[in-house]
Amino acid sequence: MASAPPIPDKWQLVSWQKKYEQNARIPPDWRLKSSPAPDVTTLLDIPRKSGLLSAEELKITEKYDATALAESIRKRQLKCVDVTRAFCKRAAIAQQLTNCLTEIFFEDALARAAVLDAHLDAGKPPLGPLHGVPVSLKDTFQVKGYDTTIGVASLAFQPSTENSVLVDVLLNAGAVLYCKTNIPQTLMALDSHNNVFGRTLNPFNTAVTAGGSSGGEGTLVAMRGSVLGVGTDVGGSIRIPAMCNGTFGVKGSWQRVPYAGQENGNLAGMSKVAIPASAGPLAHSMRDIELFFKAVAEQKPWELDPDVTPAPWNTVSSTSSKKLRIGVVRRDGVMEPHPPILRLLDEVASVLKTSGIEVIEMDIKPLLSQCQGLANKLFGVEGGNRMFDLLEATNEPLSPWLSTRLRRGSALPLTDVMALHAKRTELQTQFLKIWKDASGKEIDAFICPVAPHPVPPIDRYNGVSYTSSFVLLDYPAGTVPVRLFEEKDTEGEMPDTKPLGSWDKRNRELWSDVDREVYIGTPLTVQVVAPKLQEEKLCWAMGAIDDALKAKGKAAVAKL
Repeated sequence: MASAPPIPDKWQLVSWQKKYEQNARIPPDWRLKSSPAPDVTTLLDIPRKSGLLSAEELKITEKYDATALAESIRKRQLKCVDVTRAFCKRAAIAQQLTNCLTEIFFEDALARAAVLDAHLDAGKPPLGPLHGVPVSLKDTFQVKGYDTTIGVASLAFQPSTENSVLVDVLLNAGAVLYCKTNIPQTLMALDSHNNVFGRTLNPFNTAVTAGGSSGGEGTLVAMRGSVLGVGTDVGGSIRIPAMCNGTFGVKGSWQRVPYAGQENGNLAGMSKVAIPASAGPLAHSMRDIELFFKAVAEQKPWELDPDVTPAPWNTVSSTSSKKLRIGVVRRDGVMEPHPPILRLLDEVASVLKTSGIEVIEMDIKPLLSQCQGLANKLFGVEGGNRMFDLLEATNEPLSPWLSTRLRRGSALPLTDVMALHAKRTELQTQFLKIWKDASGKEIDAFICPVAPHPVPPIDRYNGVSYTSSFVLLDYPAGTVPVRLFEEKDTEGEMPDTKPLGSWDKRNRELWSDVDREVYIGTPLTVQVVAPKLQEEKLCWAMGAIDDALKAKGKAAVAKL
């Protein structure tokens, strides 16, 4: 007699229910007629070829950035409902191709868009600078009436009873919220996979990672299922997905954008003893990045979140008479960049010099090399116990990448935590000196790698020293797309020297033990870093770098 099938664990039942609920929220006439062939690895073109989007919907989702959409809505050239429907439909297509969404609330979005249209039809002024602009959110943001599972089964079917502060701020600015996006289990992995919703794919090449932890946001923006997305970043979680998906993305200083009301699997107050995370935008243009910051600042979020600094947004004029001075940081002393990453920095530096921007070489390895180890210790002060409690409540296993890297530990004693923060303050103080060159002249920002390697294969992204360091230091940092990886970029070898450590050993394997053809066609980006709380200067520098690249015809990714 055949034995009975095994009884599924509770987490499996939750996953089936959540996926059924998710699928039911996609209208039947928005469904793809067939799945891509098994040998199709690039998904970017499928939405425009699917036949599901009208010519007008293709125009809305492909020819406008958020700034242009907001302006067209204000001028009544576009209706909020039409814009919202176009992005909801394209997000539904992106979900079917890449599994980038978690919570779907298209019906609520269309109802809000109708109200926003009626508001303008009545002759009233726009609610704010984002009036009618669809905005997608990382799953960590709480939206009243919907789950915030962060991909953990034990948090499912517990709808939020109130919004995160930033959700209310965006609504007050006129935004239309329509979906939340996928993340990695525990939010501590670099590839967006969890047991509840599954894995998000990179639309440039399904063999490489979409990044994490805001991987669903990066993918949705790349697929143009979102014109403006919001992620969070505590180790690189905005900048890494932006790199992997060829978008602009900015992690501000944690005091600039409200973070209150997030679900991140930690107990309340954890950020006060570890390292605070930041919320920030992912977008197709630098003016959209700045639109986000301006829209948030206009709502005076410091009146809602005590951690936010009372600081209006003061745009640095592109016509400023001050000459921009940009540093170049090539290495962090923890992981040696691959040959194409070093060549990319040379390429960008050359373009900047040609455009009239002063470029200064910076060697800050002695300081940067101290950041990664300290950041890792601060990330682990609680021992991961709350997250393991959540997982064990439904017998949920760790995802593959985390299974060999994460263990339940003991919380550090208070004296040890104090010592770590003392070291952090010491480092932050030492870093203050890097913002002037040998002659005493101010350096406005610097460029460096987002990662020491190109976009790696699935579950092969390893170290975050080039991104977590700037969370430790609380420096605003962002990504600027440069171009796509080409055949010529596969050339060159790593130096025949001893690896700098275990992180560097694994990093070198991504060049020596990988078929480099997998990188072709994936985005290449640079990271831009500015001093603490100087987000305006960061956006100025990123915009100038992007303008210089476009003038030289290099920003192919930004035009996709």
